Amino acid sequence: MKLQLKIWRQKSADSTGRFETYTVEADEHMSFLEMLDVLNETLIHEKKEPVVFEHDCREGICGSCSMVINGRPHGPMQGTTACQLHMRSFKNGDTITIEPFRAKSFPVLKDLSVDRSAFDRIIESGGYISVNTGQAPDGNSLPIEKDLAGKAFEAAACIGCGACVAACPNGSAMLFTSAKVSHLGLLPQGAVEHSARVQNMVNQMDKEGFGMCSNTEACEAECPKEISVENIARLNRSYMASIMGSEK
Repeated sequence: MKLQLKIWRQKSADSTGRFETYTVEADEHMSFLEMLDVLNETLIHEKKEPVVFEHDCREGICGSCSMVINGRPHGPMQGTTACQLHMRSFKNGDTITIEPFRAKSFPVLKDLSVDRSAFDRIIESGGYISVNTGQAPDGNSLPIEKDLAGKAFEAAACIGCGACVAACPNGSAMLFTSAKVSHLGLLPQGAVEHSARVQNMVNQMDKEGFGMCSNTEACEAECPKEISVENIARLNRSYMASIMGSEK
């Protein structure tokens, strides 16, 4: 299939970006990133600068393939990362607009690559689980309710790609932060430092300049791992409880 690509090109964080148009031949069985690889091979052959984009595992796990495709983070397929999006989702002759995530806290580094280290600092602010477990216990020796274990596992599926921030009209990181808080806070191992962790991670999120949540639920709709906004409600409850507890 023959496609026209409108791709955001920006040399550095301080330079002014613009859209540039390219034509590429792609096979419907290619992944979206493989299609960009084909484009870059052509550009390199023509002695032009290739398009910078992030990728690592290409298996929908690492979250690094963050880009906005036709106005949607990770593209048109729900519950799918950009690296797992295939060209059969498009038609011959389509024009595809590709740009980086747009958020104050995700500054553009170059082309489609953005700095998402704010997420790393939020996780770092949560600290560690310091429970002294001694030798590794048997996995079945610590009883955990199936419902709680399931919710914790679902929250832990967050890959930190930032699609929630890109989809949110306010650039909020509440879905990401709440998922990271939930997957530890729902398990007994994370209960000891839960209150301090909630306060530290929320404070760091605000320090990074992310916007406030206004419950549009666009984050859940665009999340490639379909993380539920139920985690945001849980975070709000935990935060209020931690504040009230600290005032006693």
